Amino acid sequence: MGDGLLRGLWKLLLVVVAMGTLVAVLGGVIYCRHLSTEIEERFSARRWHIPSQVFSDSLMLYPGQRINRRLLENALHRLRYRVVAHEPMNKGEMHIAPEQIEIFLHDLKVLSRTRSGFAVKILFSGNTIKSMFRRDSGKSLALLELEPEEIMLFFGQEREKRQLVSLDQLPEYFMHAVLAAEDHRFFDHHGFDVRGIFRAFLANLREGRISQGGSTITQQLAKSYFLTPQRTFRRKFKELLMALTIEAMYDKNEILEIYLNEIYLGQKGSVAINGVGEASYFYFGKPVSDLTLAEAAVIGGLIIGPNLYSPYKDMGQCLKRRDIVLRSMQQQNWISQESLAKALKEPVKTIGETDYGKKAPYFVDYLSGQLGTLYSPEALSSLGLSIYTTLDTLVQEAAETALEKGLARLESRNSEVYGLMKPDKRLQGAVVVLQPKTGHILALVGGRHYSLSQFNRVTQARRQPGSAFKPLIFASGLDIFTPASMLSNAPKSYRVEGELWTPQNYEKLSQTWVSMRDALTRSINRATVDLAMKTGLDRIVRAAEAFEFSTPFRPLPSVALGAFEVIPLELARAYCAFASDGLLANPLSMKAVVDEKGKVLERRHMTVERVISPAKSFILSSMLRSAVETGTARSLKDLGIHFPVAGKTGTTNEYRDAWFVGYTPDILALVWVGFDDGSSVHAPGSAAALPIWAELMKAIPQHISGKWFHVPPGVTTRTICLQSGQLAVRGACPDHKEEFFLVDNVPDKNCRIHRGRSPFNYIFRRFEGVF
Repeated sequence: MGDGLLRGLWKLLLVVVAMGTLVAVLGGVIYCRHLSTEIEERFSARRWHIPSQVFSDSLMLYPGQRINRRLLENALHRLRYRVVAHEPMNKGEMHIAPEQIEIFLHDLKVLSRTRSGFAVKILFSGNTIKSMFRRDSGKSLALLELEPEEIMLFFGQEREKRQLVSLDQLPEYFMHAVLAAEDHRFFDHHGFDVRGIFRAFLANLREGRISQGGSTITQQLAKSYFLTPQRTFRRKFKELLMALTIEAMYDKNEILEIYLNEIYLGQKGSVAINGVGEASYFYFGKPVSDLTLAEAAVIGGLIIGPNLYSPYKDMGQCLKRRDIVLRSMQQQNWISQESLAKALKEPVKTIGETDYGKKAPYFVDYLSGQLGTLYSPEALSSLGLSIYTTLDTLVQEAAETALEKGLARLESRNSEVYGLMKPDKRLQGAVVVLQPKTGHILALVGGRHYSLSQFNRVTQARRQPGSAFKPLIFASGLDIFTPASMLSNAPKSYRVEGELWTPQNYEKLSQTWVSMRDALTRSINRATVDLAMKTGLDRIVRAAEAFEFSTPFRPLPSVALGAFEVIPLELARAYCAFASDGLLANPLSMKAVVDEKGKVLERRHMTVERVISPAKSFILSSMLRSAVETGTARSLKDLGIHFPVAGKTGTTNEYRDAWFVGYTPDILALVWVGFDDGSSVHAPGSAAALPIWAELMKAIPQHISGKWFHVPPGVTTRTICLQSGQLAVRGACPDHKEEFFLVDNVPDKNCRIHRGRSPFNYIFRRFEGVF
């Protein structure tokens, strides 16, 4: 009986164990089925949220171009070119000498243009590019395009920076470096490595806690994608089942590719560096395909502890870890003894820590507002779009520098007055630079310190323009008057809403009458108001509204002196019409949006509309050139500006606002200086804004051709008397000059002051009776 009972118990036990095993197996199968659904949904969807990148415009170089060497070299550094003491041999290297720069260019991919990197030599004569040629063939280059700069990333909550790579982009030794560092039996196991698990189990048993993982690459991927980093046996078991499931569903190459794009490899501030593609640029400034064996071993060695073994954190630990990886590669017969010896001797040369903060932040904010009408924040932070802009980073840097220096000068000059203000109140300014004919925004500086104030004074501020508004008054008056027409400078009062208003001139002038050109050149307030009243205030307002200001104007005499507020960008845009044959271009910050696959999703082209005729715009530019040469902006010559410029200063009551807007056929820049609360700057536009404009222009010679506008059809010239504004009488008018006129608005009367004084009149009278 006893033996029978024992046998029965054994049979029952075996049945229970079998049933339990069957249940466990079925449960495991069901659970793995559930896991496979979860894995498939995750892997088949968008695997990563890739932040969209914002790029500047490309930089074009050509022989004969004048360029600021300092700004060019700064741009090359931002483009991750590494300075070397020898001739550049690898992509991303450059050598700088007094008379030349040698660059081994990165690959270029911009919209529909692609180019493989090659070595180029650029020879200089001072700040002028003398010649450019390819080093490999010696072929001279007529044009060289440098890749655009990354100026901003639209991060999501994770703030992960990642550049996706495929296995076929990776050198074989790079994959071997990763396998040697993390899982050298990756291609031999099925998701878990019994040896590794047993080794980790013994270590954990000795220490009484989970201190080692023994995880395979597949297990690490499962943990990274689906699980928390918490080290528990339950989580480890789930990780194991997930790894088995992943291995059953996907081939090894796909698993490895996902892993290489997923792994965390470092930190820059609040930005996580994920994937080997981004890590390669972050540490070495080049694509993975260009990494040396030693550099590949550095990145492979980082996986186990990016912040512990980062060359930016501890170069000694980085070298030790790299050497361990290299020796492991040799033990696996993946590299030769000779390659090992060479790699061990190679120093770790990093690119230097990269700043992922916004560059040109006020410009980017303006751009973001436009992008917000096309894409949601979630799309911008996850779709990996490439957004190409109009920004010229050399002009942007020059504008930021000129503004900061100019404001510092003013503060130093007025330290006693500004020192009485509240400590948190600082002088502010704004600069915007445009291509007049296209509306492209080349630079935009909306304030002094973005970290302290994100208020964009170029696009959001509403300020009185003062005399900077006068060109629009004079443009309206050209329908009736000419540059030679005489305007009253006599004191006069006007009744405005029941009260008398008497405009005053900035400087005392003895003349009772002044020409229209002189009134604008010298910014004479009384004459400007006289012009506005004679032209008609309603007509003035309608003409100004044609320039599409968003701020309202009223038909009051004070409109002639810029008493109504404007947005600086809109004022700059209005001046663009004077510089582009009367065509008003829409300010453009974005050129195109491209998806991950290179497909163009959006493309923005210039849009223009005519607001005045080419003839009027030319005459007005001629008058504004006089303002620079002999008028309120004449100090530009003393500041080193010797090329033709049209421009106008502006100063408001009690010096609350200081302006200068100046342009050439190629470029236009507006500068505003003031306090946000309207406190006095204690300086006019000619002293506060004009020097900033001059410093900016001297820093960007590549945009200054030195040419002037061609005389368009519809413009003619006549010699006029400067005293009367009428046609000069030959030999009688002592002060005369050539003046521009619209062909349908030419003076037809001789000078009323000197027409009887001509010596020819005496001769005609002597012989009058004879004939």
